[in-house]
Amino acid sequence: MIAKISKSRLKGDLKAVPSKSFLHRMLICAALSEGESRIGNFIKSEDILASIDCIKSLGAEVTEEGDVLRIRGTGGKTVSDAVFCCRESGSTLRFFIPVATAKCGSSVFTGSERLMERGVGIYEKILPGKGVSVTKKSGNIRVSGRLVPGRYEIPGDISSQYITGLLFALPLLSGDSEICVIPPVESRAYIDITLSVLKLAGIDVKETSRNCFSIKGNSKYRPLNMDAEGDWSNAAFLYAMNGLGAEIRISGLNETSVQGDRICLECFKQLDSPSAVIDINGCIDLGPVLFAYASAKHGGRFTGTERLRIKESDRAAAMAEELLKFGIRAEVKDNEVIIPAGGIKAPVERLSGHNDHRIVMALSVLLAFTGGEISGAEAVRKSYPGFFEDLRRIGLDVEINEG
Repeated sequence: MIAKISKSRLKGDLKAVPSKSFLHRMLICAALSEGESRIGNFIKSEDILASIDCIKSLGAEVTEEGDVLRIRGTGGKTVSDAVFCCRESGSTLRFFIPVATAKCGSSVFTGSERLMERGVGIYEKILPGKGVSVTKKSGNIRVSGRLVPGRYEIPGDISSQYITGLLFALPLLSGDSEICVIPPVESRAYIDITLSVLKLAGIDVKETSRNCFSIKGNSKYRPLNMDAEGDWSNAAFLYAMNGLGAEIRISGLNETSVQGDRICLECFKQLDSPSAVIDINGCIDLGPVLFAYASAKHGGRFTGTERLRIKESDRAAAMAEELLKFGIRAEVKDNEVIIPAGGIKAPVERLSGHNDHRIVMALSVLLAFTGGEISGAEAVRKSYPGFFEDLRRIGLDVEINEG
């Protein structure tokens, strides 16, 4: 899909889309409960649809009523030889593997080629010592065996999704367990989101010391009745537009949320001045939009960028490639990205979305002020399927070519 965007004046009201981070976690807790849960303010993004497919594979029953999901959980039921289709969702894959080892025994996980390339390296290292084998083959990952309770040590400088997956699964086991995350701990805010949803589902997790968690076994999930809060990660693209001259009023966000990406407002404020240095280690998903914003402002230096390489694309390299088309020569290092000051120019060639929703949206922020075309624009369906429709309602001149 090609989006042809003309320089536009954006002004109007938009409601933040539901938080994907909360929805993933709410879906899993609801699926593991005994009884019916009501989850409101859900969105049909590709990642959320992947998680819905996977809770159905666990045996949960899902009914859709507008923007409300009703989920009848599996309780103590188990299934065998389940297949989990994760599409392109890394969080779905990493959340469900431990859950499957607690509920299903042998399971197969499938997904896009890029998702399988990204893999589940930490599980391959730690799960074999806990009763589970993990076998990665071309196009799928097979797990077999039953997870056992005990002490789990996980390095903190990897995706928090591995920690979240274990936090979901360990309460289901026959004995107590402990997770100790070895410093430095990245993306702690995402662990906090998991803990907050688990608490609502009646799961008792105690942080006995910083980043060490005690989990009671033989626990029972209780049904949820709640709405997902607005998503700061996706709202960041709208706030970036505001910083570049748009006038968008954004509703539906929790200003005291545990979502780490609400730091986007402070980051944009820093980038409004020259010589900004920002560590994005704890808000890695903001990388593309911060790079775009910096390129239109005074530049900036970003540290803690290493994990951008293992996202839907190599996001640092992808943004550097596309910013060059705006006349911005970014410098990408192992754990650092430098965006020079200089001022963007309208691109004279079509941009590529690199099959990455955050790349497409970050580049669209700039195109709204310069005009231009971007291919692969359909990637927004992964997290914000109504992105272009929302912007069109407040003045974006965009022509979508499905060819």
